[in-house]
Amino acid sequence: MISISRATKVELPELTELVHQYRAFYKQERSEEVSEFLEQRITNDEAIIFLANYVEELNIRAVGFTLIYPTFSTVSLSTIWLLNDLFVDPNYRRHGIADLLMDTAETAAQDAGATRVFLRTAHDNLTAQALYEKRGWVQDETFRRYDLLFNS
Repeated sequence: MISISRATKVELPELTELVHQYRAFYKQERSEEVSEFLEQRITNDEAIIFLANYVEELNIRAVGFTLIYPTFSTVSLSTIWLLNDLFVDPNYRRHGIADLLMDTAETAAQDAGATRVFLRTAHDNLTAQALYEKRGWVQDETFRRYDLLFNS
């Protein structure tokens, strides 16, 4: 059975490991800063993190997460949510966990009064794109995205 709950500092070790896997997918080095970064987002209430747990008898294992940043839109004069990250452990894929995480995020956004949720994904992440399109998400045809990158 899969249960979805909002992550707290108690789940930081499991969440941190999932984020390491997620970052590796995007070719990022493992970093000791991940746990602190996540803890700050939770402590400062700057992000909403939903954790998917696989529950079997007395065994509970974190198997996926989505991390959302509430923000605002001046154009629509409303709250909008950035679904920044979605990840499911490869050993638990194809069991509907990403759909459950998306359901939870979408419902939470609506319940919070957000007028939309947006996300971005890699051009070659066709699996994720198929999931979003299956769920009724549409590719933005209005706005073009630009980034200004700084050396860290």
